[in-house]
Amino acid sequence: MAAKKTPIYDSHIEQGGRIVEFAGYLMPVSFEGIVAEHQRVRTKVGLFDVSHMGELEIKGDGAAAFTDSFVTNRVQTLEEGQICYTVACNERGGVLDDLLVYKFSDSRILLVVNAVNADKIFEHVTSLAPSSIGVIDRTQRIGQIAVQGPSSKKLLLDSGFCSTVHKLIDKMAYYHFVSFEKNGSEIIVSRTGYTGEFGFEIYLPDSMTLELWNELLEAGKEYGAAPIGLGARDTLRFEPSFCLYGNELDEETSPLEAGLSWLVKLKKDRFIGLDSLLMEKDQGPERKLVGLELEGRNIARHGYKVMLDGAEIGAVTSGTFAPTLKKSLAMALVSRSVSKDAEGFSIDVRGRSASASLTGLPFYRSRAGD
Repeated sequence: MAAKKTPIYDSHIEQGGRIVEFAGYLMPVSFEGIVAEHQRVRTKVGLFDVSHMGELEIKGDGAAAFTDSFVTNRVQTLEEGQICYTVACNERGGVLDDLLVYKFSDSRILLVVNAVNADKIFEHVTSLAPSSIGVIDRTQRIGQIAVQGPSSKKLLLDSGFCSTVHKLIDKMAYYHFVSFEKNGSEIIVSRTGYTGEFGFEIYLPDSMTLELWNELLEAGKEYGAAPIGLGARDTLRFEPSFCLYGNELDEETSPLEAGLSWLVKLKKDRFIGLDSLLMEKDQGPERKLVGLELEGRNIARHGYKVMLDGAEIGAVTSGTFAPTLKKSLAMALVSRSVSKDAEGFSIDVRGRSASASLTGLPFYRSRAGD
């Protein structure tokens, strides 16, 4: 099957974006370079095309209660206009996907899921839904733009596109959203992001997405705004140690192992995977997510073996040179028996042993909620 194009694809070509196939879409991996784009978001503002993300709408009486039955966080207790980060698990407690839940009301929920898992989660949720609940895949009809960085609010307030909700945007709390109508279509603006910086995400019809993208690029010149590719999106999420599905999370890894126990509400009445997670909590997870700092210029990549005193104890989930911190860092899932004071770590980097030491997570304090 041919790779899909987002509504902003033509702009990426015009801007000189280096295009790769990602999760079934043709996406820009970089424009001016990963480090420069990373620093732009940390210090100014960057625009991300995230139209590849999946959007699934759940409608009907009891939609919030139904959603609570297959995610680990609490949905029914959310206020209208509030969002939660959560995971959907299989019966073994492994993660099917990590996702955002937008609560419009008890009868209307929007799930924002990873592109690679959109079809899987749609089929999963559809198979669970009672006849009173409708599950609608909106992915192909919705575009999404992330505006991230210290100047993101100033840019949005300069934009005429969101003029009717400027006051709401100005005072919007972290993990909240507002929806409004423009030209007969629903627009959603949320205080969310995947960079560790203050920012917003905008959902709108695919037919309106390119127009807004160009408007934000033009209005953002004053603030140093520019398009940002997937490469910097990854280094930006890595520094605050945000999980990436397929790296820190998968169907064989539990949220407790990945350090996400805070979003697993074990006192909920019921959700898929609860029994397994209760048992795991009682016995202790077999693995734990740790941070490692490598010596020299060595870079650890996903899957590299982690050694302690010559014995294999786990594997790297994500690793790179962190541009803000100017260090080579890695996250790794290792045996729970590893002491927090342990020394003598090494990582097998393409057959060479690279010395490493434990360091705390997150590597970088997220400023997204400031």
